[in-house]
Amino acid sequence: MNFSSALIEEAVQEFSKLPGIGKKTALRLVLHLLKQDKDSVQRFSKAIARMREDIRFCSQCHNVSDQDICRICSDFSRRKNQICVVETIRDVMAIEATQQYSGLYHVLGGIISPLDGIGPDQLQISSLMQRVKSGEVEEIILALSPTLEGDTTSYYISRTLKEYPIRITALSRGVAFGGELEYADELTLARSIQNRLPIESLVDHQQS
Repeated sequence: MNFSSALIEEAVQEFSKLPGIGKKTALRLVLHLLKQDKDSVQRFSKAIARMREDIRFCSQCHNVSDQDICRICSDFSRRKNQICVVETIRDVMAIEATQQYSGLYHVLGGIISPLDGIGPDQLQISSLMQRVKSGEVEEIILALSPTLEGDTTSYYISRTLKEYPIRITALSRGVAFGGELEYADELTLARSIQNRLPIESLVDHQQS
C-alpha cells in the first residue's frame, strides 16, 4: 500500500496494530479522522491518552476504575455477600450486559496455565481469600471460561476455599466447552448465571 503522505502512513501503521484492524480498515479510520474538524480529533486523542494515563485498577476487585475503589464495589445497591470470580475485565463487562447479576466481582487477571508459565501465584487468588476471610461473603460464583484451564482454575479455587463456610457455585454449561466467556451471547450467559450449579458438579465433570 503506497501513501503520498508519511503522516498518513504512520497513522495507518498505528491503527493497524489494534486487534481485528487490518491495513484497509486502518486507512478508512484515518481518512475518517482527516475529515473531522481539529477539535473533534483533539478530543478523541485526549480521551485515549487520558484513559491510558489515568486508568487505575480497583484495590478490592481488580476491575478497571477511575478511583481506588471501582463504581461496582462502591455501589451500595450491590449484594456485598456475593462475589463472581472472572478471568478478565472483559468478562465483567459481558456479565454486566446481561443485567442478571447484582453482586460484586473479583478479576483474577488470567487462569492457571502451566504451559504458559501461569500458576496460582501469578493470579489474584490471595486477595480473593482475604475478601472471603472478612466473613461477609456467603457465595463465590466461579464464572470462568469452560476450558480445561478454566476448569482447573475453578477446581484449585474451590479446594483453596474449602475450609470456609461459604457456598461455591459455577456457571451452568449453557456456554459451550472450549468457548470464551466474553463471546457468549447475553441470553446464554444470563441463563448460565441464573442456573449456576454447586462446584461439585464441575469437579465431577472434570474427573469423569
